[in-house]
Amino acid sequence: MELKILSAQNAEVGKKKLPKQFEEPVRKDLIKRAVEAVQSHNRQAYGADPRAGMKWSASLSKKRRQYRGSYGHGISRVPRKITSRRGTQFNWTAANVPGVVGGRRAHPPKSERVFAKKINDKERKKAICSALAATMNKELVADRGHALPEKFPFIISNDFEKLNKTKTILDALKKIGLDKDLARAEKKKIRAGKGKSRARKYKKSKGALLVVSGKCGLLKAASNIPGIDIVEVKNINAELLAPGSKPGRLAVFTDSAIDKLGKENLFM
Repeated sequence: MELKILSAQNAEVGKKKLPKQFEEPVRKDLIKRAVEAVQSHNRQAYGADPRAGMKWSASLSKKRRQYRGSYGHGISRVPRKITSRRGTQFNWTAANVPGVVGGRRAHPPKSERVFAKKINDKERKKAICSALAATMNKELVADRGHALPEKFPFIISNDFEKLNKTKTILDALKKIGLDKDLARAEKKKIRAGKGKSRARKYKKSKGALLVVSGKCGLLKAASNIPGIDIVEVKNINAELLAPGSKPGRLAVFTDSAIDKLGKENLFM
């Protein structure tokens, strides 16, 4: 596939053939596995206090004729703590065991659990190439809800990597036809359900992904544009190319990023 190269002023400055990474068939099953593997490494370990529900002195004798024992009182044989007493008469409340109020949990979450999922290196690379191919498929990109520019798919010139002001980058992105998608990504909607009270009140759409060849001013300047993600070509992964494991993200590559992808044979 041969694509147009657009400048920051939306002028066509050349054409370039895409490398073989973009010829991979779209494998949704592989992409899903790769995305889940990436997400699993971001999951934070958590667990209960090992002594939770076990902080009572709750030992009750079941033996006959023993002081403070429960034998002969017609009560079930569970550990109990003393809540009050009158001489040798005691009032107990069950404690410690899982089946009682304030007791421990039978199987609490443990902090030593490993959430990370593994994926074969060849599968991971194939999934990335598959997700790269999906970024150039108009139907898949539109199906994700992106507002497509008229000239899509295209490559942007290396002039973009020299931009180091957020306002300048925004103006350039709007000129090449990403204005509708930028407006879509700015909108916030309130999440339905309990997530509102769990630090996840708002939901936002994913915008375009900008892929550059290496360290440049664009990496920092575009990082706070709503919905926009920016990454070096060597650091792309399945989650960035297919958020939520749904392939077809609107991705814009610089000319030199495409060159690096082909010359260094990345992800092959």
